[in-house]
Amino acid sequence: MAMQFLADASGFQKQFVHGMVRMVSKAKTLGKAELELLQYIDERHPATVREVADHWEKKAGLARTTVLTMMDRLKEKGFLTRKKIDGVFHYSPKRSASSVLEGLVKDFVQGVLGGSLAPFAAYLNDAKDLDPEEVAKLKKIVRELDSTPSEKDSPR
Repeated sequence: MAMQFLADASGFQKQFVHGMVRMVSKAKTLGKAELELLQYIDERHPATVREVADHWEKKAGLARTTVLTMMDRLKEKGFLTRKKIDGVFHYSPKRSASSVLEGLVKDFVQGVLGGSLAPFAAYLNDAKDLDPEEVAKLKKIVRELDSTPSEKDSPR
């Protein structure tokens, strides 16, 4: 069944699924290439367009104008800041790439999975090509979740 969205001036969308209404945050979206570019800048900031364009030209054959357009879009979306130093613009992330990624995951879980991690856990359970190091990290996270007292466990 297709989901229907209605824009709302509050910064949320009303999402209609199976006849029910759910409010979904209209977060700024990032494409895969934009996220990779943001991660690259995050690791090397402040970065000039020339530095970033040289890397992406070698890595993916992207033209300088394409990289500049992507960087300007990331700035417009609020992911990058720009500062002129000696006549040259230097770009830096407003938030770390890992923080942005956490927000994207949160938006995905809330908006697409309805707040439930069960479908994601089922996906991981069915995945055949998980890296053993990733599995170890996931197990560590679950152990930490199990050992962290929840609000309902704490005395009032």
